Amino acid sequence: MASEVAQDVFESLIKGRRSVRRYEPKPVPQSTVEALLEAGSWAPSAHNRQPWRFAVLTEPAARETLANRMGDLLRSARLADGDDPADVDADASRSFARITGAPLVIVAFLSMEDMDSYPDAARQSAERLMAVQGVAMAVNNILLAAHAAGLGACWMCAPLFCSEAVVEAVGAPARWQAQALLTIGYPASKGKAAVRRPLSDVVLGAP
Repeated sequence: MASEVAQDVFESLIKGRRSVRRYEPKPVPQSTVEALLEAGSWAPSAHNRQPWRFAVLTEPAARETLANRMGDLLRSARLADGDDPADVDADASRSFARITGAPLVIVAFLSMEDMDSYPDAARQSAERLMAVQGVAMAVNNILLAAHAAGLGACWMCAPLFCSEAVVEAVGAPARWQAQALLTIGYPASKGKAAVRRPLSDVVLGAP
């Protein structure tokens, strides 16, 4: 029986999750939001320092402020690269629609305040990477919890390109470093079919 339960969890929770980018307009209940954050907080982390921090955006105005700020920087960077202005506008508009069209946005940040400090750059870099890994595991917990709750979600990495702007837009402490943005809501689509490489491609010595 135990193996059957584990298989069901694997098929429905792990393999069944999809990146969903379009949502129904109804809000996510506060109790569910708290449950998602609780799931994130139970992720493993180096030294158990729990370096994740979160900003929760449920008001349309807050999501628009964030989307506009990120969109401005996206346009500026891509135009400076010499990209086609029409393509740039389409990219920025798509990003704006994804962020503002979600009833719930959770921004994940990294805080180094509780991590160890080292005098040499190599160990300090490794310590920061361990903290990044912790935040990533917390985010994945939230994604799985959202799927289990019947919600759709999508992990956006764009905040990595504009951390200071994201910090300012949501009113977070300056010492926080933006890592990811999750759009979450009741799915209006099932998301795309998932494709994964065979284990023989990614496991050393796989049969």
